Amino acid sequence: MALREQLQYHNYRYYILADPEISDSEYDRLFRELQALEKSHPEFASPDSPTRRVGGFAEKTFSEVEHRVPMHSLANAFAFDEVERFDSRVREHLELEDGEVEYIAEAKLDGLAVSLRFENAWLVRAATRGDGRKGENITHNMRQVLAGATRLRGPSSPEVLEVRGEVFMRRDDFERLNRAQRKRGEKTFVNPRNAAAGSLRQLDPAVTGSRPLSVCCYALGQVVGAPLPNTHWEIIRWIKRLGLPVSSLARRVAGVKGCLEYYREMLKRRTELPFDIDGVVYKVSRVDWQDSLGHTARAPRWALAHKFPAQEQMTRVEKIELQVGRTGAVTPVARLTPVFVGGVTVANATLHNRDEIERLDVRVGDRVIVRRAGDVIPEVVKVHKAARKRGARKFTFPKTCPVCASAIVYEDGGVIARCSGGLYCSAQRKENIRHFAGRAAMDIEGLGAKLVDQLVEGELVGNVADLYELTLEQIANLERMAEKSAANLVEALNKSKRTTLARFLFALGIPLIGAATAEALAAHLPDLERLLAADQETLQAIPDVGPVVARSVLAFFDEPHNREVIDKLLAHGVTWPAPQPRSGNPGGAFAGKTVVLTGTLSVARAEAKRMLQSAGARVTGSVSKNTDYVVVGDNAGGKAEKAGELGVAMIDEEAFIGMVRGGGD
Repeated sequence: MALREQLQYHNYRYYILADPEISDSEYDRLFRELQALEKSHPEFASPDSPTRRVGGFAEKTFSEVEHRVPMHSLANAFAFDEVERFDSRVREHLELEDGEVEYIAEAKLDGLAVSLRFENAWLVRAATRGDGRKGENITHNMRQVLAGATRLRGPSSPEVLEVRGEVFMRRDDFERLNRAQRKRGEKTFVNPRNAAAGSLRQLDPAVTGSRPLSVCCYALGQVVGAPLPNTHWEIIRWIKRLGLPVSSLARRVAGVKGCLEYYREMLKRRTELPFDIDGVVYKVSRVDWQDSLGHTARAPRWALAHKFPAQEQMTRVEKIELQVGRTGAVTPVARLTPVFVGGVTVANATLHNRDEIERLDVRVGDRVIVRRAGDVIPEVVKVHKAARKRGARKFTFPKTCPVCASAIVYEDGGVIARCSGGLYCSAQRKENIRHFAGRAAMDIEGLGAKLVDQLVEGELVGNVADLYELTLEQIANLERMAEKSAANLVEALNKSKRTTLARFLFALGIPLIGAATAEALAAHLPDLERLLAADQETLQAIPDVGPVVARSVLAFFDEPHNREVIDKLLAHGVTWPAPQPRSGNPGGAFAGKTVVLTGTLSVARAEAKRMLQSAGARVTGSVSKNTDYVVVGDNAGGKAEKAGELGVAMIDEEAFIGMVRGGGD
């Protein structure tokens, strides 16, 4: 689904690059739209949906860390009645008829979430949240930030203690840092959150140590060798006694009334605080009640983030331009008369898409209200039409890409505009090459992001087909490349030419075509010429290919520039073996059954899928009323919950292996 792809891209921009392209409020709007779509059409729900995951994933410049206890995100509320409904759900689950729930209310710091793991009192590992299950190892950098707090205080510290917190930058520290950056002629930071995120993710810990970062701890992960306190309030006090910094703004409050009084107080004090906050957080205090309430795949049911309203100012639209993103998304941007909004001078604002421009009816010269909630690119929320100059023209989207002149195609009911020249458009060049070289695609070992940057910026590669024209000498002359490294890359390029049709299709970067859909296309249309000539009806006859995906495939292959690049790839010797017929066992225990895998198994997911298919099963990614079995491994989440709701049979790994080997139902 295009909306999922859009949210996953913005998750990457926000959590990993610390360089968001849209406002928090727009992200929340898209997120809720996806939640509503998945609720009304559960058959299209996906296990890797942003609604089931925390944003982001581990950047390859840092080693990967698996969180022993997942780092969940929080559900958001924007109105008082949403907080009231949250409290009602808590009370209903706990079957409380009298009295009020005690909550811990905290200011929501605008920084970067981290996990700190202490063993025998010493800090042994620190990690970013990443996707909630895996993050980046930032241990050396956090030692710089914590300074004297890398060892817990007191004689009775636990054997293992994971503490969760937020790294942030105070406003006065932020201003001093930017003054120093300007004095050195270096790039300044947009806001304290970006400064904190960028400083924490430096490859050189000394750089991180030179930046004025602060940390605030507010929760626990894994604890071994010590009993947990009974309430969240006691947990905060315990963390403080162990020598780690906690918020002085945290408070015990009673019921909805106490929560909303705290919210109003923090909203009033927001500008007076020495650091940025973008809302408050409410947490059920009793730990046993937290355990009873549990969590969804994405967020705990016992906590809620109550966001502050965005900050707004009025200014004028000087120009409307189109930007082509790295994935081909064509986004309109308003160039504004600079205005100071929420602590930052704003000169650009996103207009999101064609529908949003039409809804707002924004035109060049208009006076507009701009909203910012801690974002890099704010948004236009309202046009002051009464002040519009006579003769102002409506803005219309062009039919071709402003960068490469390829046709613009529309997804998600015409909302998302995308350049169809993915293999040709220079705006998408770097991203397309990185994707093409990826492990799940052509698997070109050694062709990393920095090397791609050099190849493109040095005009050695204009599209993915040019990779196979690179010479040993050209590669060896690149920065940080020796002759041996260059020879290894040439060998990897030659090796990658022998692939599979499914990998090749995935590597092309066709919008909406993931690895699974590429496999389905290759299985049902194993001849490339047949696939290139297929019409929409033929494509939609393939399982898991709907009208939106079919149109995306057609648009991609109809673009002459893309066909030229494909022809060049084939001319360079990219090839694949003829597909072998599938050998599913018609008499197997899973013959004719639809099966879903969830959780962690002792065998790799791909191997488990192969075993099921060899036993005659159809393996799908989501649970529905048509699912026959759900194979449940460790740490199963939303799929197991859905199976329970629908009454679908769930089996553990031992039963699954037994059935595959002939043990029967």
